[in-house]
Amino acid sequence: MALSLKPRHLSRYGDIARLLVKHGRAEGLRHEDEATEADAEKLVQDLEAMGPTFIKLGQLLSTRADLLPPVYLEALARLQDDVEPFSFAEIEQIVTDELGVRISKAFRSFEHEPLASASLGQVHRAELRDGRQVAVKVQRPGVREQVAHDMEVIEQLAEFLDEHTKTGRKFGFAPMVEEFRVAITAELDYLLEADNLRVLGQVLSQYDKIVVPQPVNDYTTSIVLTMDYVGGRNVSTIGPLAQLDIDGDVLAEELFRAYLDQILVHGFVHADPHPGNVLLTDDHRLALIDLGMVTRVSPQMQDELLKLLIAISEGQGAEVAAVMAGLADHPDDYDHAAFERQIVDLVQRNQTVAMGDFNAGAVVAELARIAGQCGLRPPSELTMLAKALLNLDQVASNLAPDFDPNAAIRDHVADVMRHKMLQAASPANLLSAAMDAKEFAQLLPSRVNKVMDALARGELTLNVQGIDERELMRGIQKLANRVTTGLIIAALIIGGAMVMRVDTDVKVFSYSAFAVVMFAVAAITGAWLAITSLRNDVPHKHR
Repeated sequence: MALSLKPRHLSRYGDIARLLVKHGRAEGLRHEDEATEADAEKLVQDLEAMGPTFIKLGQLLSTRADLLPPVYLEALARLQDDVEPFSFAEIEQIVTDELGVRISKAFRSFEHEPLASASLGQVHRAELRDGRQVAVKVQRPGVREQVAHDMEVIEQLAEFLDEHTKTGRKFGFAPMVEEFRVAITAELDYLLEADNLRVLGQVLSQYDKIVVPQPVNDYTTSIVLTMDYVGGRNVSTIGPLAQLDIDGDVLAEELFRAYLDQILVHGFVHADPHPGNVLLTDDHRLALIDLGMVTRVSPQMQDELLKLLIAISEGQGAEVAAVMAGLADHPDDYDHAAFERQIVDLVQRNQTVAMGDFNAGAVVAELARIAGQCGLRPPSELTMLAKALLNLDQVASNLAPDFDPNAAIRDHVADVMRHKMLQAASPANLLSAAMDAKEFAQLLPSRVNKVMDALARGELTLNVQGIDERELMRGIQKLANRVTTGLIIAALIIGGAMVMRVDTDVKVFSYSAFAVVMFAVAAITGAWLAITSLRNDVPHKHR
């Protein structure tokens, strides 16, 4: 695909272009001595100034510990999606057009001042005609067109880096941008967010301390989302005095368990649980809001992430390195020894961290950073896990400063393991296994017949790669000789048994001499075959 990056694009998005080009040419941002807080803050300010797409892009980059150093990750994590609200007249017009009825008819009351104003939309409190308290989220006018235009520029920048820089070829920015495009496009569809609210509400229904506001279907369209209003405050505003009024340990424990279940059991994850999206409700529960961005995790990836968390919590550095290497894409010549050594050192260092100081998200993020540094490309699910755990660590520290996330992870992954084992032993899975076994038993005779027929016709072909052909032929010849010897022994025994019934003049121990000879030859040959097999086939330990 030809690159058509125009000078006006570089002019408008100069800062982000220079950032990516600098990173692509010299990997300057990967070195701690070149990454300063001033540069990181300048990047954050530029992203905020360039609009909603770049704010969301910055939030995505804050999860990529394999690409950027900690000083940039910390700055991007503080990126504020808080902009000036648009007018109530525009709100009124959009809601009327979308719902097909005036606000005064659809709602008993509708507050003019927004509860929150973000880059993609803003939220107003309202009351339905039946008295139900709701929050109405309205998409910002023209934001879809702006995102589409910005994505065109970002995609061209990514293609430029992939084609002209070493780092672009190493990490592949174009697939990351495609993943980002899919995510932000989904976030602009409020019907999808309404579905996400319903699914997450069902997934977390067993948790009494977790609240997920539910949508109002008749008052929801692709750009207007009406959902339950949840009264509360941002968990980041909780101070020491407020902590005395809540059971912070219980809330933090339940929040961790809820997110581990999302990732490791259900595979449906609220992808952005930063403190601004977690509210402490008036009745001292935790509400999860803003589900525009979710992540789905496959069952296979769930199992790998589960093994990774178990290995981290148990301090098994070599196992962590093995799981990481299996998860990531990597070239054949990457330095496996250096990678394993750094991973083992990281895991062992964090085993000595005092309770309350251990940061599970930081550890997983550091794993991703080491992977990127050693040439591996970690999967997006791993970076998502790192970001979620980082945010959860921050929320938990606000709720209960002495909360130990490592203990919470270690305790709950054991429950997840038991759940998965019971799930594997469910009647449905056992029935499926029985059906597979039945099919195998039914097809086995015909498959064996086909193999034997091919062997008899001399048409049996072995397609084997990566082994010593001479050794293979030697083994096949040895097998054939032993099979032939076994057949001769069997023939001697059967022949001796048949001759034994024949009455002859030459006898040994009152039996036919021919039969005795045949039995003797069979016995000697069988003993020789057994001795040579044991001597040649059982591997000897090297001294």
